[in-house]
Amino acid sequence: MNEHMHGHAHGHTHGDIDGAGSGASGPNDHGAAEWDERYSSADRLWTADVNPALVAEASGLQPGTALDVGSGEGADARWLADRGWRVVAVDISQVAVDRAREIDPRDAITWLRTDVTVDEIPGHDFGLVSLQYFPVAKSDDATVRRILDAVGPGGHLLMVAHEAEGVRAHGRNPDDYFQPDDVAALLDDNWTVLTHETRERGVAAGGGVHTHDVVLHARRNPA
Repeated sequence: MNEHMHGHAHGHTHGDIDGAGSGASGPNDHGAAEWDERYSSADRLWTADVNPALVAEASGLQPGTALDVGSGEGADARWLADRGWRVVAVDISQVAVDRAREIDPRDAITWLRTDVTVDEIPGHDFGLVSLQYFPVAKSDDATVRRILDAVGPGGHLLMVAHEAEGVRAHGRNPDDYFQPDDVAALLDDNWTVLTHETRERGVAAGGGVHTHDVVLHARRNPA
C-alpha cells in the first residue's frame, strides 16, 4: 500500500498510485477490469513497503489469523506472515492476486480474487481485519457491517484512510466513502476503540500529497 485509497494493500487507494493494494469499487470507481489493466501496465504498481500504520498498530499483537482487504501486490500480507500470522489476502484484481502469489507462494498466505462488495467474506473470527486505504461507498453499509462481523471475539479491526485533503487532491470527495469516523460510529459496546486519530505518515506518499493518515484501531471484546 502504501497508499491507495482503495484497498489494495499497500496503501493505494482506488485512485491513488502510491501504495500497494486494490479493492472494491466505489462512486466513480471502476471495477476489476480497470484494476487488472493498471496492474498489467506496470511491473510494480505500488511500493513494496508495508503500510506504516499496520506496523505501528499490529507489531504488538499476538499473531493469529488475519484478513487483508484490498491486498494488492501483497506487502502488508507478507509483513504479517513474516510475523507468524496466517493471512487471507483478498483483492478485486486477478492480476494483482497472481502477482502477489508469484512473489510469495508460501502456505501462510492464501491469495484470493474477491470483491468483498459482492462476494462472501472468505472466513470469519479473524484475529485481525485490516483495511488500508480501502474505499467503501457510503451507500454500501452492508459491506462495512460484513467486514466488521468477520472480526472474531478478542480480534482487532484496523482501518486506515487518507485524511480528507489527501483524498480531494486525487479528485475524490471523501464524503462519498466510509471514513474511519463513520466506521467508529457503527461500533457498539462490544468494541473497545484503541486508536482513533490523525497522524503523520512519516513517509509521504501520493506524490507528496498524502502526509497524514486517519487511523482507527478497535478490538472486539472477548466473548
